[in-house]
Amino acid sequence: MDYVLDPHPPEADLARLFARAWGTTPDRPFGPVLARSLAHVGAYAGERLVGFVNVAWDGGIHAFVLDTCVDPDFRRRGIATALVQRAAAAARDRGALWLHVDCEPHLADFYRACGFRDTAAGVMRLA
Repeated sequence: MDYVLDPHPPEADLARLFARAWGTTPDRPFGPVLARSLAHVGAYAGERLVGFVNVAWDGGIHAFVLDTCVDPDFRRRGIATALVQRAAAAARDRGALWLHVDCEPHLADFYRACGFRDTAAGVMRLA
């Protein structure tokens, strides 16, 4: 598995991965999002994008893990963990002091195993 920092994959590759991982694709293009990200990491099996994580940030010391996903055919191989570890290292190297993640309850153990600790958080759907 090859891990690439800030790969800027083609829109079609990200859409394909998101469709495989989540059964849906975002309704907005990825390019503008990735252009504003602190970092993002892709996992590649040969030329195929099989995993991805994005690190958004506030422009200061806080960064946020978003969109961690792995193609179902490649799960249970440590790819998601490696993506998050590389994302955390990139965020630290680029000046973030805090890395946040919000997740659904079934992912809490995964993120704890990656080094996150539980905190109180909230989310509001705006649309």
